[in-house]
Amino acid sequence: MKTPVLIVGGGPVGLALAGDLGWRGISCLLVEKGDGSVDNPKMDIVHPRAMEFCRRWGIVPWVENGGYNRNYPQDYIWVTALNGGYELGREPNPANALELPPPQSPQKRERCPQNFFDPVLARHARSYRHVTLRHETELVDFSEHEDGVSATIVDLKTGERTSVEAQYLIGCDGAGSLIREKLGVSMTGNSVLTYTTNAIFRSDELAGLNQIKPGYRYIFIGPEGTWCTIVAIDGRNTYRFSLVGNQNRNKLSDADIRAAIERAVGCPFRFDILSTMPWTRRELVADSYGTKRIFLVGDSAHQLSPTGGFGMNTGIQEAVDISWKLEACLRGWGGAGLLASYEAERKPVAARNVREAARNLDRMLASRQTKPPEAVFRPGPEGDAARRAYGDWYTRMMAPEWFTIGIQLGFRYESSPIIVPDGTPAPPDDPARYVQTARPGHRAPHVWMQDGRSTLDLYGRGFVLLRTRAAPPDVGGLVEAAKTRGVPLSIVDVFEMPVWEAYERELILVRPDGHVAWRGDESPADPLAVIDRIRGAN
Repeated sequence: MKTPVLIVGGGPVGLALAGDLGWRGISCLLVEKGDGSVDNPKMDIVHPRAMEFCRRWGIVPWVENGGYNRNYPQDYIWVTALNGGYELGREPNPANALELPPPQSPQKRERCPQNFFDPVLARHARSYRHVTLRHETELVDFSEHEDGVSATIVDLKTGERTSVEAQYLIGCDGAGSLIREKLGVSMTGNSVLTYTTNAIFRSDELAGLNQIKPGYRYIFIGPEGTWCTIVAIDGRNTYRFSLVGNQNRNKLSDADIRAAIERAVGCPFRFDILSTMPWTRRELVADSYGTKRIFLVGDSAHQLSPTGGFGMNTGIQEAVDISWKLEACLRGWGGAGLLASYEAERKPVAARNVREAARNLDRMLASRQTKPPEAVFRPGPEGDAARRAYGDWYTRMMAPEWFTIGIQLGFRYESSPIIVPDGTPAPPDDPARYVQTARPGHRAPHVWMQDGRSTLDLYGRGFVLLRTRAAPPDVGGLVEAAKTRGVPLSIVDVFEMPVWEAYERELILVRPDGHVAWRGDESPADPLAVIDRIRGAN
């Protein structure tokens, strides 16, 4: 069997990569040792940047209708118990159906847990005849050579072994990545933040027992501080319970988990545990993102606490980054250094997100050092005052986890070898704030145009040279240079003041992933040098 790209791992990141390659017209084979079902969804929030990619692929309605109750409130709430306990504070958030996009994006975040999101991404990938998904199929061996990768896969149902020749191998095979292990790539950081146990449970009684105004995520505070969370997995009757744990590995029985769930709810009730999953929160980044022909994407390249919801969203950004570069090399216009820029661009972003996720966890666990006073758990005026004071402190402390637009949209490729800097100073990299800029290396700004489209709708297929003035400078040199090198380049004219104000230059060259590669008020003196740089030939 031959394929241009062999993807190993069929979680959301691998499926997103297969779908983006399919959208670009690139054939690929994805193998996944599981059957595609998701018994214990690990992620549940799709951030605006990932939704912008869904917009590009035309699948936003699929995500919105994936299965989550979009009328369910999305508040974050800190409580002592749901029944017979106290609410200490909350961060209000509208239901998905009522939330508006932030001003910096045409898309808002969407609550779509992995058991809903994976089928949407698989449906998208399967819509391309040149994309093949093979579940219950495992990669067991591979070797790299000058022209590609030779791999062996096994059908787990029949035991049949198949040899696969691929030009590129992409490891989306998660935290326990066989590909990373076989490459001998180590990881740097903290290998144990906490040992945590998740349990997915279903109950038709819980909503009626809950004496707290409902929300998406409940954080439970006991005398020991933060000890568990419960989140609404479908906005109806299915929930994910997480016993946050600590750095001690404790083996929990089903009875232990049931008792912990009843402690959080505050009373015995009827519920069914659908699955349990012990796991380890980590703060790790791979020392290398791959080789000439093999690349690590998603959790195989970085592992982080889910506090903030950065993990899958970081992986999808990586999938789109590597995808357009694979297309360029497979079609012959990508330079020898293009794929090497994947690590240069994405590893710093992963390190940044891993650090911020760990800081969010530290904030949540700060209550274990600053334990709540005993009065918090007692009725009466003294208890009311203690709850207000402690709840206000906890609310202020947790705010940075809820407001992360800078993490979601403000990442930039500051030292990328395939970006042409323009000498302008870098804006602050603030997790909580994001001011759009067309500075090279940054995501091209979103602006609503007069025809109702976003400027982001212009990007994705090849490079786009955006001209923002009615009498733009001559760009014949750039066009000819791109033609000489076979680089796909389209010229788009948008003569609207809001676009000019956001982009600040008369000429802006935007990459297929939507990041600015170069900008200026006149055509570059050496157009061929610019084209060679942005295609990784320098």
